[in-house]
Amino acid sequence: MGHAATPGPDAADGAPQRPTSSDTDHHQHAEPSAVEQGVTTIADTDAAARDFPEGGKEAYTVLFGTWCVLFCTFGLGNSIGVFQTYYVDHALRQYSSSTISWITSFMQWTLNFMPIVTSGTQWGFAFDKYGPRWILAGGTVTYVFGMMMVSLGSEYYHFFLAQSIVCPLGASAVTSASMSCLVTWFHRRRATAFGIMMSGSSFGGIVLPIMIPKMIDSVGFPWAMRAVGFMFLGLLIVANCTVRSRLEPEKRPVDMREYVRGIREPTMMSTVFGLFLVFWGLFLPYNFVILQAKAQGMDGELVIYLLPIMHAVGIVGRVIPGLLADKIGRYNIMIAIATLTGIACFALWIPIRNDAGILVFTAAFGFLSSGLTSIGPTLIAQISDIREIGARTGTAFAFQSFGALTGSPIASAIVDARGGEYLGLQLFCGFSILASAGVFASARYVQAGGFKLKKV
Repeated sequence: MGHAATPGPDAADGAPQRPTSSDTDHHQHAEPSAVEQGVTTIADTDAAARDFPEGGKEAYTVLFGTWCVLFCTFGLGNSIGVFQTYYVDHALRQYSSSTISWITSFMQWTLNFMPIVTSGTQWGFAFDKYGPRWILAGGTVTYVFGMMMVSLGSEYYHFFLAQSIVCPLGASAVTSASMSCLVTWFHRRRATAFGIMMSGSSFGGIVLPIMIPKMIDSVGFPWAMRAVGFMFLGLLIVANCTVRSRLEPEKRPVDMREYVRGIREPTMMSTVFGLFLVFWGLFLPYNFVILQAKAQGMDGELVIYLLPIMHAVGIVGRVIPGLLADKIGRYNIMIAIATLTGIACFALWIPIRNDAGILVFTAAFGFLSSGLTSIGPTLIAQISDIREIGARTGTAFAFQSFGALTGSPIASAIVDARGGEYLGLQLFCGFSILASAGVFASARYVQAGGFKLKKV
């Protein structure tokens, strides 16, 4: 995922200049800055932060546009449990659950990985060179076209091509461009802004899991998908009119080394691996809680509200951790949330045997896990020079996408191997997310220079 780079030092007078860590040093020190070493906190970039608006009409208009984008893209991703259930029970019932899960998991992988590589080019570098306008427009057309193709599907490969490749290809374009624009407007309040932006995906996760099953029952699957596609078209038109970067694009050659350079830094390496572990387990409750609830005998009228409950609570779970992260430290909050999320899987999900228990777990997991997705990108931004945020965030998205790709099929295979019993899946989910807390703690240790109580 890219960001809008600024013109170089030889740009025309009046052009916005790149805020860099070296600017804050006034060239008084020869050693690399903390940002260049990948070891930094918010305090290290205070001078650069003064150039960010941190609010105002234009910034909040961009924030609203990105909210609309996340409603359409990750909002649909948050509804994949609905598709998994529909395919297992109806359209693709001749296939195993683990085979069907490749459709939804590959969709998540494509959505996260395509900001790095697609058709030999990179969304991040395309954004840096040309700005967001064409990426947003092209992504909108591609995404809506993919939804229309899903409505025509009848075979496994139809759904795979349309939902797992075409839709997320367009979605990754509009998501990458809008996020990269938003990051140019906020610095100190970036975690808060990202939390508000990501609440769009929670609203999508509330509306779509209720809307889609009811429309399938009333007008059938094809017209349900078309209705969703037209709704997305309207919201993405709003995004095309409101989302823009604060900085001018800079044409520069594509250098793939930018994507791997940061991996050599201990902090970046640990953070990326932690995000991989998060995404390895993150989507399992979203994918399988409906199937598990049905297997335990929950009433069908109540089942369709499980995902909306999870995402409704997730709205608060995205915003509050962002506010706390800006005040207490992003790594501090990320470690705490990952720990509590893993514990919730063991303490709440595994023991439940009734409807009330399932409802309690969905609410708890929705609140806790939502903070993981909203704070994750801000960790990369915190340890990166602003000129490299786009490439390094894209690298993180690529690595975490492999967690999303393999997590659900592995979990489905575990369930199938145990005859439909969910304990192995629950343990896999809990251990993955809990392990990520330890990895994030190692990244924090490097930044803080030890186990010190400080804002990191």
